[in-house]
Formats: sequence, C-alpha cells, structure tokens
Amino acid sequence: MDAIDKLDAQILQHLQADARLTYDAIAEAVGLSPSAVLRRVRRLEEQGVIERYVALLRPQRVGLALEAYVNVRLEKQTASSMRTPMDSFRASVATWPEVVECAALTGEMDFLLHLVVADMAAYSRFMMDTLLRHPSVQDCKTSFVMERVKSTTALPVAPWSARV
Repeated sequence: MDAIDKLDAQILQHLQADARLTYDAIAEAVGLSPSAVLRRVRRLEEQGVIERYVALLRPQRVGLALEAYVNVRLEKQTASSMRTPMDSFRASVATWPEVVECAALTGEMDFLLHLVVADMAAYSRFMMDTLLRHPSVQDCKTSFVMERVKSTTALPVAPWSARV
C-alpha cells in the first residue's frame, strides 16, 4: 500500500473538518483538480484509510446531558468457562447503546467505557441493571465529565506520521 503523501494528508484534514465539502472546494484548497481529489478520496476509501462518514451530534441537544467514564475490572478467567470473561464482556458491550466508546487497557483496570446518558437516574439504571449484573464484572470506578475541555474526532494526519 502507498504511503499517505502531503496532498492526501491535506485532503484528509479538510474531510475531517467537514466531510460535506465538495470535491471542488477541496480541490481549490489543496491545488488539485476536482477529478484528482475524487480519485485520491476513492483510493483512501478503498485502502481503508477513510472508514466511514458520519454526522456528529451534540449529546445535550438530543437529551443526553450526562457523560461518564467508567473503569471496569473483570474477574480472572475460569477454567470451567468456554468463553473468557473478556470475550463475554466485549460481546455484551457491543449491545449497550449507552456505551459510545470502549477501550481495553493495560494496568489495574481492564476496560474504560465512555457512557452518554440522559441523567443520573439513567446512569444508575445502566450501572445497577446492566453493568454490575454482568457476570464478568468485578469492580467499577466512575468519573463524571464536568466540562469537556477538548473534543475532536480529527486525527493529526501528516504524511510523515501516517502509513497506509
């Protein structure tokens, strides 16, 4: 696969800022023809550099005013189980709409969940009825978001830092 060059990086930066930009607008900004931009974007899509296009929503505007990060520690693997606790937990997390991001971690805790819910009652229901009832969960520690200092989905794409 080809390395991402300077023009690819510029195109990706523009698309990350506004994926609804026209190829004409991007072409003008990066100094290419619209057809050259289209070819490059299609190549980046085919190579899996561009995964998908989405609309980013403001949680508060859709009734989701409470955000939390939950550190989760799982029980150790048991010999009697056909599925490891991590496999079971991963499968469950994929079905929980309150969890907008989940990362497996090194260190003391096994996973970090980013929750977005309507309010404290919704958080409590999720914790008591879903997360803490999961058979693999041993311990949880929650931190609530008081203020979002920086929030971006844009990656710092540069030709020298990215390879396809």
